[in-house]
Amino acid sequence: MKIAIYSRGLDADMGNPLLVLLDELERYETQIYIYQPLIATMHIPLQKAEKMTPFYSSDDLNGEIDCLISLGGDGTILDAVTLVRDTGIPILGINFGRLGFLASISPEELSSAVDALINRTFVVDKRTLIHLDSNQPLFGDAPFALNEFAIHKRDISPMIKIHTYLNGEFLNSYWADGLIVSTPTGSSGYNLSCNGPILFPESASFVITPVAPHNLNVRPIIVPDNNVISFEVEGRADQFICALDARREIVDKTVQLAVRREKFAVNLVRLNENSFLSTLRSKLTWGLDKRN
Repeated sequence: MKIAIYSRGLDADMGNPLLVLLDELERYETQIYIYQPLIATMHIPLQKAEKMTPFYSSDDLNGEIDCLISLGGDGTILDAVTLVRDTGIPILGINFGRLGFLASISPEELSSAVDALINRTFVVDKRTLIHLDSNQPLFGDAPFALNEFAIHKRDISPMIKIHTYLNGEFLNSYWADGLIVSTPTGSSGYNLSCNGPILFPESASFVITPVAPHNLNVRPIIVPDNNVISFEVEGRADQFICALDARREIVDKTVQLAVRREKFAVNLVRLNENSFLSTLRSKLTWGLDKRN
């Protein structure tokens, strides 16, 4: 079995879970691909490092890899999505962050997660992505996101006016600090923080949610993800911020922007017992109020 490992790096007080993971994988004589910067930052012994194949970018990964293990939080998984791209490589997230909606497997489950990988007793969830089209190059060769596309005003500049269209038909002009177009996966993230609804992963929808809207009658709206959503931005400032997940670029307000469903999906690995509903209950403590 071929396993790739990616992480941004882990806090020193967490010990070295990467070595624990490597020991578990070596038990099954797996072929390990490791993100090259981890070899030095995580102090991997030379005798272990020599048995592994380092990779540096998405160009070094291909569809022959059975799984990419992400060590970190949800942000690390978002990074991993830009690495696997359209290869179909499933991503398994071990949560060393805080909330962990995407990286839902705890460090204590590391051994059982490896067993599930080797024995192929896991479940793969397909998650849709959002794709950004623009009339100038943005976000290099990865103009897609798992969670959301967002438009923001810059710093302390006045609010912006975002004219929004569905398949060319006018929807609304949002006077706001920004606007989020979230996938179902991202609905439990930034969208939720701005009072947007939670969508089930298979709901085939986008949710459009304003950030601090000036008009109080403006509310989030759910639209089918076969729509093309386009934007025109006005404001006193000449520039605003475009974001795909945690990646941001400053663009001129004359830029033309549109988002649509990406042509490919990403595969997220979960253990059989970790359903979407169980994740919601555990992460949002639904049904766990002691007063009940």
